[in-house]
Amino acid sequence: MSFWQDRPVLVTGATGLLGSWLVPRLIGEGARVVALVRDVVPDALLETSGDRARCVTVSGDVEDGSLVERVLVEYEIDAVFHLAAQTIVGHALRSPIGTFRANVAGTWELLDACRRSARPSRIVVASSDKAYGSQVDLPYREDQALAGRHPYDVSKSCADLIAQTYATTYDLPVVVTRCGNLYGGGDLNFNRLVPGAIRDALAGRSPLLRSDGSPIRDYLYVDDAADAYVRLAERAHEPMIRGEAFNFSNETPLSALAMTTRLIEACGRPDLEASIGATALHEIPAQHLSAAKARTLLGWQPRFGLDAGIERTVGWYERYLDGANGQRRAA
Repeated sequence: MSFWQDRPVLVTGATGLLGSWLVPRLIGEGARVVALVRDVVPDALLETSGDRARCVTVSGDVEDGSLVERVLVEYEIDAVFHLAAQTIVGHALRSPIGTFRANVAGTWELLDACRRSARPSRIVVASSDKAYGSQVDLPYREDQALAGRHPYDVSKSCADLIAQTYATTYDLPVVVTRCGNLYGGGDLNFNRLVPGAIRDALAGRSPLLRSDGSPIRDYLYVDDAADAYVRLAERAHEPMIRGEAFNFSNETPLSALAMTTRLIEACGRPDLEASIGATALHEIPAQHLSAAKARTLLGWQPRFGLDAGIERTVGWYERYLDGANGQRRAA
């Protein structure tokens, strides 16, 4: 019998990229999913796939602690996946207060609601590689200090530390995930390198990089990330796991330019080259993660290499963009 069979689960940020893959995974394993949704986005993958209709949807904001507590109690929630966040680095630069409210206040409101309700037996909080900030010693390891300096990075450092505070001080069953850049079908934020470069290449345009192409990053396929979250949650009660943070990575760091070139090639457009905009501000030169702790303690490793993940992602956007163009022509 599945670990998740009939288990009540709350997913915040369910309409985001990761949430849109995690929710059907949990439903497929028998969980009774409650999705906390701030906005209904008609073309979000969770909507178009029909998966939102398969779970209970609660409309509201994770910053509303009373609402979160009501959901935890009323639906007898046993597991929480806290994914809700403002995830766009450029938006964080333009609107730091909104980012701090969503990412920092949203995290403490959720965790304190969990503390007050005494409901969940496991809580997975999504942090990020950005929480480490800029460090000389790479790849990042979980025992390194969190040192964000710019708004988005600081918001993730703060949320991560708050999660650790609730685990240590109140013995909440919290575990923290730190992933690199997630990519995969369903991400409609085309200002990101993925999927923006794919959309441009499929349309015959040279993708424009906001950076100078040199920043080095981790890229983790979203299906592997969903698997990591589920695997970690299943073992969150174990003494060696509870209260810990885990990096998840395929450990294949690439520069932004190299990643863009791989995407262009996967789109079948070797005639195109990336254009360098070099307009991005406060870019950390290199960020990538060691997943040794996840391999050792969880037995986790990604199922998809970079080439396989890119191939599947390009295929998704080919189908999505063909459908979108067909609808426009029909209109």
